[in-house]
Amino acid sequence: AEEKEDLLAKPIRNNHWRIEELLTENQEIMVQVDKSPLGSKGARITSHISLPGRFLVLMPNSDHIGISRRIEDKTERDRLKEITLSLRTEDYGYIIRTAAEGIQKEKIAYEMTFLNNMWENIQNKFKKAAAPCLIHKELTASLRAVRDLLIYEAEKLVIDSRQGYDSIISFMERFSPGFGGNVELYEGNEPVFDSYNLEGDISRALKKKVWLRSGGYIVIEHTEALVAIDVNTGRYVGKHNLEETILKTNLEAVKEIAYQIRLRDIGGIIIIDFIDMEKKSNQEKVFNELQEALKKDRRKTNILPISEMGLIQMTRKRNKKPLSRMLCEPCFYCEGEAYLISKQSICYNIYREIKRETSDITNTKITLRVNPDIADLLHGEESQIISSLEKEIGREIIVYPNAKYHMEEFEIFES
Repeated sequence: AEEKEDLLAKPIRNNHWRIEELLTENQEIMVQVDKSPLGSKGARITSHISLPGRFLVLMPNSDHIGISRRIEDKTERDRLKEITLSLRTEDYGYIIRTAAEGIQKEKIAYEMTFLNNMWENIQNKFKKAAAPCLIHKELTASLRAVRDLLIYEAEKLVIDSRQGYDSIISFMERFSPGFGGNVELYEGNEPVFDSYNLEGDISRALKKKVWLRSGGYIVIEHTEALVAIDVNTGRYVGKHNLEETILKTNLEAVKEIAYQIRLRDIGGIIIIDFIDMEKKSNQEKVFNELQEALKKDRRKTNILPISEMGLIQMTRKRNKKPLSRMLCEPCFYCEGEAYLISKQSICYNIYREIKRETSDITNTKITLRVNPDIADLLHGEESQIISSLEKEIGREIIVYPNAKYHMEEFEIFES
């Protein structure tokens, strides 16, 4: 194809441009999907391209240098801006992300080079492609986890797919050489989720009630407007006076609440209803403990002191859906008043269950009976689950729909 000259639409300098002055008929321009389609609304697109990295966001059609507001120290802000300006070889703009705080110049330089090379690759693809055409897409979930967590926060990434492992190692070699040793290919006989007891952790993360070691518990309730967390003494009655029992329960709940907020990725407005404490000093202890526990959170949080009614109001930056909405979907049996495990999650539950039972199955064929909606998914969008399983276990898997089965119900038989 003929190479194209204009990669982007003309910049809008003021509000007096007419659309025909910005774009011409049959002109091919590069755009980025800024917001996915939702309901009857189509996708929102922009010509202001941005490529996110771990420490920087590259903005190729801007020359602005911005810094995350969460980096509050003026000396550090000045240091990061000076580093970015000294490293910049093109007239590109960059946003310095919160994760860059305290990071050495060499690491920022490497990422800048990586993002610049990525942009160059995108431009080359654009010039040779015929519209409409996808020329670049966001990293997969596993590669985003590598970019945002593995290199500087998580100790190790364990993956049970050779293809996924090779993809991550290749990415690490380009993005951050020297960290490939943090990636481990799991080759055990039992499913990796069982080996690390993840099924139980995920199951507990989807339940409303979370028990505390003392016998108390917290209840986490999602609503349209906010998330409410209620603390209760439960079976814990204490050995001394009531105020001491309540304080101990609230302090134990603080650590669990901070953990559950991160684990479930809860965002937006959060209201915490602690058990009422009479002493002002005890209220301050609980508030200070919560502030300290939330310092581990990578997301921005704002907390208000405990009210007279024992409530704490806080907000947490929402980047994506919480875990409960990612793994579950509105229940169609009760018309959305509750939630069921999502169809996709059920398919992966089936995948792990078949791997567990493989050692007990001697026949060459396996019959899987499932709800018709799950059968449609396994024959269509998630068909790779069955095909990859057949290769792994060396047996044919036949999927039969059965309308009598609940959405989450399935059975595995020898054929």
